[in-house]
Amino acid sequence: MIPRTFSAFLLALGLATLAGCASPSVITLNDGREIQAVDTPSYDEDSGFYEFEQLDGKRTRINKDQIRTVKDL
Repeated sequence: MIPRTFSAFLLALGLATLAGCASPSVITLNDGREIQAVDTPSYDEDSGFYEFEQLDGKRTRINKDQIRTVKDL
């Protein structure tokens, strides 16, 4: 009984840890449009673009000059 309880506890702890890693974001563009991203966008300094995955699974790149704000939800 103890090993089963312990393994269930470890599974719940692992799922809670994974859920804490993802933080959806809202990217507001200069023209007022808002784009929701699955996770925080990554910025590539060499190219000057933010890269992120939208809620529908599409990978997108946007020039930093077109972005007004990036906020975590």
